[in-house]
Amino acid sequence: MAELSDIALVTQVAVLHNKRAFDLLVRKYQSPVRRFFLNQTLGNEALSDDLAQETFIKVYVNITKFRGMSSFSTWLFRIAYNVFYDYTRSRKTEVSSLEDTPSVAVSLASNLSPATSTLKMDIYQALSQLKEEERTCITLQLIDGQPIDKISDITGMPQNTVKSHLKRGKDKLTDYLKTNGYDR
Repeated sequence: MAELSDIALVTQVAVLHNKRAFDLLVRKYQSPVRRFFLNQTLGNEALSDDLAQETFIKVYVNITKFRGMSSFSTWLFRIAYNVFYDYTRSRKTEVSSLEDTPSVAVSLASNLSPATSTLKMDIYQALSQLKEEERTCITLQLIDGQPIDKISDITGMPQNTVKSHLKRGKDKLTDYLKTNGYDR
C-alpha cells in the first residue's frame, strides 16, 4: 500500500474519525515535535513528552479546523509552538531556568557516552543563552530545517522579525561557543 499523504490522513481523521490514520500522523511527526520541545526545554525529556502529548491531543480535537492553507506540518508546529508558549506563560518563568532541573542532567548522562553527553549539555547551555523567540527560530531553522517563511507561519512573526531573531541568535551562539572552546 502506498504511503498516504498528510491531507488524505487528515481527511480520514476529520471525516471518518479514523484513529488508525491519526496514529500514522502521530508516528510521522512524533519525533520532530518531540525534538522541537527538547530544544525549547533545553533537554527536559519528561516535559517534552508531556508537551508533545498535549500537542497531539489538541491536533486531534481541532483537526476539523485544518483548512489546508499551509502544509499539515506547519499547522502542527504552529499548535506545538502555541502549546509551548501557553506553558511558559502559565508558569511565568524563564525557560532558561529549566536547565537546572534534575531530569535534564540525569537523562542526558544516563543515555549518552561522556563525550556526547558533555557536547549535548554544552549545546543546551548555549541555547539557554538565547531569548525564547531566538531559540525557537534557531531550532526551527538549524535543527528542524524549516525555511524562514515556514518559521514565520509557525510562530506568527513577520519574516523580517524571524530573520532578526535568527541573526541575533546565531551571533550569540557563535560568541558563546567560541568563548567555551568551540572554534571553527
